[in-house]
Amino acid sequence: MTHQIIEEDIKTIGESLKQYAPQLSGTTLLLTGGAGFLGKYIVGTLNYLNANVLQKPCKVIILDNFIVGLQDALKDNEHIKVIKHDVSEVYKTEEHIDYILHAASIGSPVFYMKHPIETLDSGTLGTKHMLELAKEKHVKSLLLFSSSEVYGDPDPKFVPTPETYFGNVSCTGPRACYDEAKRVGEAYAVNYHQIHHVPAKILRPFNVFGPGMRLDDRRVVPNLVLAAMKGEKLPVYGGGNRTRTFCYVTDAITGIFQVLFSQYNGEPFNIGNDANELTMENLAKIIVELFENKVELNHIAGPNDAYDKADPERRCPDLKKIKTFVGYEPKVDNIIGLKRFITWAKDQDISNISVQI
Repeated sequence: MTHQIIEEDIKTIGESLKQYAPQLSGTTLLLTGGAGFLGKYIVGTLNYLNANVLQKPCKVIILDNFIVGLQDALKDNEHIKVIKHDVSEVYKTEEHIDYILHAASIGSPVFYMKHPIETLDSGTLGTKHMLELAKEKHVKSLLLFSSSEVYGDPDPKFVPTPETYFGNVSCTGPRACYDEAKRVGEAYAVNYHQIHHVPAKILRPFNVFGPGMRLDDRRVVPNLVLAAMKGEKLPVYGGGNRTRTFCYVTDAITGIFQVLFSQYNGEPFNIGNDANELTMENLAKIIVELFENKVELNHIAGPNDAYDKADPERRCPDLKKIKTFVGYEPKVDNIIGLKRFITWAKDQDISNISVQI
């Protein structure tokens, strides 16, 4: 994962989290899904804090079954232990654990449609197992990584979407294995807090992107940038009128730790960037400009129903709660974030990766 852009990002995050050093020094964290995009940034951040900030290093236990995460992206060191484990199975350890970050999931429609049962299991059984472990270990905090997908295709009256919106979600549609697993996981977290007093918090990320994403995971930013790098037409599905807001990874990781170390148990928090809601056509046009207009757009049908019939029309977070409760504030705008992503992507081997059309 080492790259100058990522190293700069990690330093930015680490410096922003210095205030939490007393809460983190000498503790043990369990991270599921550590080989995923966000997981790798969390590990990098903890490595940075251990080396530069913490008086006593923290210990990190990483669980991942590597069904979509890349195993060679994580390395053991004196403070980090990587364990191949499927969170749908119970994990037992004699270690004392202070914090749990449950990020194990399959987030790309291309991958979760190939592995729907595993996606359901990691979000439901995996969440229950982590909550049971948190109860057993009397952890200081557990953070469940949910998703903005719990809102489904929101009523336009609820865009920007607040945490109080109940959602417009199909329990049998092509995205259901992911969406419903997240919704059940949230229900587990809230009830474990209410019944067993587990200090669980819930995070609902909105379209986080940045260096380190799999360029073959077919989500919109890597797919468009991949097409541009290959000199192909950028695939814009349908009329290109669906909208998203995008959050650069440094903002998201900072917010993740802000919520983890907060006292707002049993609470869901949106996280993302509430500025610049973009249509997918406008996003593609920005990427064309960043590639000096050497590529063109191509309006096509979505490759499957998850991208076509079931793709939400709008996605934009209401961030009042997370800004007010924990002081979260996104700082990186789309252009800067995309430039950083492209700089990183241009140094990756894309010879065996095809664009999804």
